[in-house]
Amino acid sequence: MARPGGLIAWQWATYDRNHRDRLNLVLHFVAVPAFIAGVLSSVRFLTLGLFVQAAVMLGFAAVAFIVQGLGHKREAEAPIPFEGPLDVIGRIFVEQFITFPRFVFTGGWARNLAGQHTDQH
Repeated sequence: MARPGGLIAWQWATYDRNHRDRLNLVLHFVAVPAFIAGVLSSVRFLTLGLFVQAAVMLGFAAVAFIVQGLGHKREAEAPIPFEGPLDVIGRIFVEQFITFPRFVFTGGWARNLAGQHTDQH
C-alpha cells in the first residue's frame, strides 16, 4: 500500500487517535523501551556469537511487543490492519524506534494520559 508522505508520516498522522487509553499509554511507556533494549541487545549478542543470549533477548522483545498488542485492544480506534509480512516489519520498527519516542518527546503521550488529546501534532 502506498502511504501518503511515506510510512513515518502516515503512521504519525493517526498515532494520537490510536493511543488514548491510559493503560495502553502506560504499557507502551514501559514496553517500547523494553522492545528497543531487547532488539539492540539481541543484535549485540549476535555480533559476539552469543546465540542463546541473542534468542533470549529477541524473546524479551517479542513479549514487550505482545504487551503493546494487548494494550491496543483497549483502544476505541484500532490501528489499521497489517497488509503482509513486510508491512508488519516496517510498521513495528518505525513505531518502536521513531513514532512512539517522537510521541513522548513532543508531549502527545502526556497530553493523552491527561485526557487532553488532539488530532494535531
